[in-house]
Amino acid sequence: MIVAASAAVAVAARAQNAPLQLAPVVVVATRLPESSANIGTAVDAVSGADVEREQLSSFADALSGVPGAPAFATGQIGAATSLFLRGSNSDQTLFLVDGIRMNDPNADYGNFLGGARIFPADSVEIAHGPQSTLYGGEAVGGVVSLRSNPGAGAPSESVSVEAGSFGTVDGVVTAQGAEGTWGYNLAAAGMETNNDRPDNAFDSVNVALRLDDQVSKYLSVGATLRGLDERYDDPGAELAGDPYDYERESNWLGTVFADARLTELISSHLIIGGQERRFTTVVPAPGEPSDITLVKNDRGVVDWQLTGQVTEHNVLTAGTTIETDSTFDNGFGDIDKHQALIGVFADDEWTPLPNLHLTGGLRRDDYDTFGDATTGRATLAWLVADGSLKLRGSYGTGFNAPSFLDLYGKDPSFVGNPALAPERSRGWDGGIDYYAPGNVTTLSVTGFQTDYDDLIIDNFNVFPATTENVESARTRGVELSLKTVLFGAVNAKAAYTYLEADNLTEGIPLLRRPRNSLGGDLWEDLGRGYSLGAGASYVGRRPDVDAVTFATIEDPGYAVVRVYAACRLTRQLALKLRVENALDRSYEPVNGYPQPGRGVFGSLEMRF
Repeated sequence: MIVAASAAVAVAARAQNAPLQLAPVVVVATRLPESSANIGTAVDAVSGADVEREQLSSFADALSGVPGAPAFATGQIGAATSLFLRGSNSDQTLFLVDGIRMNDPNADYGNFLGGARIFPADSVEIAHGPQSTLYGGEAVGGVVSLRSNPGAGAPSESVSVEAGSFGTVDGVVTAQGAEGTWGYNLAAAGMETNNDRPDNAFDSVNVALRLDDQVSKYLSVGATLRGLDERYDDPGAELAGDPYDYERESNWLGTVFADARLTELISSHLIIGGQERRFTTVVPAPGEPSDITLVKNDRGVVDWQLTGQVTEHNVLTAGTTIETDSTFDNGFGDIDKHQALIGVFADDEWTPLPNLHLTGGLRRDDYDTFGDATTGRATLAWLVADGSLKLRGSYGTGFNAPSFLDLYGKDPSFVGNPALAPERSRGWDGGIDYYAPGNVTTLSVTGFQTDYDDLIIDNFNVFPATTENVESARTRGVELSLKTVLFGAVNAKAAYTYLEADNLTEGIPLLRRPRNSLGGDLWEDLGRGYSLGAGASYVGRRPDVDAVTFATIEDPGYAVVRVYAACRLTRQLALKLRVENALDRSYEPVNGYPQPGRGVFGSLEMRF
């Protein structure tokens, strides 16, 4: 990282001919479109165009270059994947899809993260640290937001087909554009692969749609629909699994939305949305009926915010979120419950000086199950040295609601605890961002710490076992990220995270949190339609659970390299090639779950 940063500074003068880069505009940090250069929250943005250029194939892959975001899959392509953003638990990061939540303690994101696609017209934004003041529960470690961008420009379409190792076949179609007041953006993908283990096939269908209409200069409306249908044959951990198990997931989220300019100083944004998720696991039993577990999640959301220009230097955003959700689970705990919640929030942005940006906010969420939670946040962004340096900091609190299983589960050996309180967090960070002229180079350094209280555990010292708020934890570390153009031609990016994550109650490290992780990518447009890139990632040693003995162990670190290339034969036709795990390393992000060996994939893309 130090070598890369030094090189970036050294070649800055030679990069003057590189194209001007603008700081990305993000929504997730304040609920309003803001230049990331003016935001005190630590944010990252990944465009669908970048994902397409690097030939990444899943939602989880798109997050692989984000600092502080280690993700581990319990299996190969398509397996459920958990994100430990800044060391938070896997259920303490909130995922938003087109503005509405897709996960809560009862609705899991793991299969969606492992199997969903990122399309060229999508964008992904990540806000690090507690964000419950803007988004409510589960935003303890941070928020990951996936959005479909509006169609723009002349209508265009594309079709691509890919084939390669492990019997993989993949196809994608896209169409987008704008005519008159209407814009549209449609993408669909289908994939099949056998993976690199017996009885480990995966097939999926992904769809994303967005429609927009500029009704007048004061009103725009639109709708989105995004869905994933998949089947994953799950042989389980080596030496401990069942080769005939499989799971299916159908996860669909839709919204209608309206943006209105009510006066010259006040605007409104309204989303009405819903989610339907069906997750089934099947465990065949020879000579007997299969053991089938079904989880059904249904959600309805109304999210409304008003934004007002209070003074020349002050903008206030306030709103409410009303949500109902129900969960049926015929597995352990025998859950069939419904929940309603209402949250109200206000967030103030104050710019007392042209180069000083402050925010402060409060939120209260009221659940009809466990009660209420109040959270707050404040941020600072101070641009100095003619805007080439930004000093930033934030402090916020968050909460994670108890699940229906935690509250109401029932089994001969287990009973829920209706008196549970939500898990709570408080976290701060501070950092420096450097922007070279034209933003050809950006370098960010962030230090952070988050403390967790009232963590929910299973207490097996009583019978029947139950749940309690008893544990505390702390995560802290440093995140570094670099994006630059080397020698005026080579696009380079790198991210490094140092993390300490400990269970303070038991005095032991938290599982699956590597102390050191590093990733990087280099890409160059060679001209005449040719381009070439390479990426690498390293994950250090980390505590884990042995898949056979269930003893706590330490998994070894691993490094993985990938290369990719493209050749544009004509304006319409392109060939692409990628090699995953190019050095053919054997490694297990989660103990007992080996990843595929070297894989070679080629694709043909036609644009119209």
